[in-house]
Amino acid sequence: MRQAQAAERFVHPALFYRDPKEYLAGTVPFLLDGLAKGEPVAAAVPAGNLELLRAELGDRAADVHCLDMQQAGRNPGRIIPRVLRAFADSHPDADRVRIIGEPIWPGRGDVEYPACVQHEALINLAFAGRDVTILCPYDAGRLDDAVLADAHATHPVVVDGGREQISAVYAPARVVAAYNRPLAHPAGAAAHSFDGDGLTDARHAAVEEARGLGLAEARLVDFSLAAGELITNSVVHAGGSGVVRVWTEDGRVVCEVRDAGHHTDPLAGRRPPSRDQPNGRGLLMVHYLADLVRVHTGPDGTTTRFYMDR
Repeated sequence: MRQAQAAERFVHPALFYRDPKEYLAGTVPFLLDGLAKGEPVAAAVPAGNLELLRAELGDRAADVHCLDMQQAGRNPGRIIPRVLRAFADSHPDADRVRIIGEPIWPGRGDVEYPACVQHEALINLAFAGRDVTILCPYDAGRLDDAVLADAHATHPVVVDGGREQISAVYAPARVVAAYNRPLAHPAGAAAHSFDGDGLTDARHAAVEEARGLGLAEARLVDFSLAAGELITNSVVHAGGSGVVRVWTEDGRVVCEVRDAGHHTDPLAGRRPPSRDQPNGRGLLMVHYLADLVRVHTGPDGTTTRFYMDR
C-alpha cells in the first residue's frame, strides 16, 4: 500500500483473504503500523473477525477503536457518516487516520448487496483529498466471483496473496450508476397519495399499516419518524406530492415513498451535515433509523425504500 499512499492522500485498498491466517496477515500489521506511527486506528468488521483481531493483538487491542460491523453497519447507508466519518472526524489533528472496514461478508442478503456496493464506491468520493486509509477485507474463499469483481471496480488497489496490484477496472462512478436500479413495488401494496395538505394523514396511514403488519411498538416511533421525513421531503423538495406504500418482505416491514424529485448528489443522506447547515438531515436520519435503505433516482423521479426488522 506504500505505492498507492505516495500517489494519493486517500488510500482505499481491498484485501482478499481465504482463511483466518491470511486475514490476520493482512490486517494486524496494518493496525500495528498505524499504532507505531501514532495514528488513530479503528477496526469495524464482523463479530467473528473482530474476535480474531482482538485475540491476535492482545494488549494492543485496547488501543484500537473496535466496532461490530454487523451491528454498526447493518444498514450500509449509515457506515460512511456514522462509522467511518465519525471516527475520522473525531481526530482532526491527526496526520493520518487508518480504518479497517468490512461491510460485505458471506450472509449479506441480495436485497442489501446493491447498497453495500454503492457504499464501497462512494467511500472514494466521501474521503477524496483526506489523509485517511481505509482497508476493506473480502472473504475471497466464500464470496461470489461477482462480488470480488465489484471490489476491483470500487477499490483502486487490491491486495491478494500478499501482492498489491493497481486495479485496471477501477470505476466507482460507474458502479454507483450500475446499482441505481429501479425498485418495483409488490402487487397488492396499498398506495396512499399525498400532497402538502395530506402530509400528516399519509404518515398516519403508513404507521397504522406498519402496526397492522406486526411492527413492534418500540419500533413504530422510528418508523413514524423515517416515514415522516421522506413524505415531508417529497412535499418540500420534490414537487409537492408523492405516493407512500407499506408491506412486508422477508420478515421486515418496508416503507416506500415515490415522488418527482431527482437526487443529483450521490452522497445525499450519507454526508454528516455541517453545524451551520439547517437542512439536509432528513435522508440521513432515515439511514440512522432504518435497518436498510434503498434508493433509485433519475430525471423521472425518485423511489426511497426503507426496511425495518419487526
